[in-house]
Amino acid sequence: MKTMVDRTVLVTGAAKRLGREIALHFANQGWNVIIHYGQSAQEAEAVLDEIRALGVEAIAVQANLAYQKEAESLILKSIDHFSRIDCLINSAAIFEYDRPSQTDHPVSADLIERHTQINLAAPIILAQAMFRHLKTQPINKDFVPATIQLLDQKLINLNPDYFSYTLSKSALLTATEMMARDFAPYMRSVGLAPGITLPSGDQSQSEFEKAHQVTPMGFSSSAHDIASAAFFLANAKSITGTTLYVDGGQHLLASDRDVMFKIK
Repeated sequence: MKTMVDRTVLVTGAAKRLGREIALHFANQGWNVIIHYGQSAQEAEAVLDEIRALGVEAIAVQANLAYQKEAESLILKSIDHFSRIDCLINSAAIFEYDRPSQTDHPVSADLIERHTQINLAAPIILAQAMFRHLKTQPINKDFVPATIQLLDQKLINLNPDYFSYTLSKSALLTATEMMARDFAPYMRSVGLAPGITLPSGDQSQSEFEKAHQVTPMGFSSSAHDIASAAFFLANAKSITGTTLYVDGGQHLLASDRDVMFKIK
């Protein structure tokens, strides 16, 4: 059942895929929702309509997270509307293939920079702006706001595929732990690492289903699993500076290639 609460979540990349599922899950629990989107205005409006139909308040805010001023403006606009953000979930990310040994998809400074800007710098800038606001507010020991960074199970089981993406997420994992120390006791910093959850790139449905089964449990994470885990972390006031792996144990299986290339 939906429980109406006076809490607000900001989800980046909430117009599509995991971000959308997370936003809808929080809305179903009665949270107000800020839907961030980059270029997917039509999809964002659709999610906005779905959430408002649930009887909770929501807004959609466009921002290009490659630019610091727009990322900071996203926080300011959200606070201006709802007065407070209780949870920031960084779902927006880019995921492009490169690998140093591949002549047709080599690593480049440009690709590293783009992954770093969206997948690393933007989440940190957003968390920093949220912290600055919370530091002016009274501390509530019964509920401590949180930033939740969507990471990746492959950070435990490294392979060189998607090299720039993996570098950016590895750095974000370290940043998550550092921010937990820096932002306490006003705000928590937590990582959430999915396994293979939704089809990516040119992956067929059949290939995705096969890859999804390559775990000790025989299945990896679903979008609902990730959304439920995010909601748990948002309310778990004692959890900070650590990462929850939700992947059916996928990170326990050593692999020299990304699972997308092993299932063809």
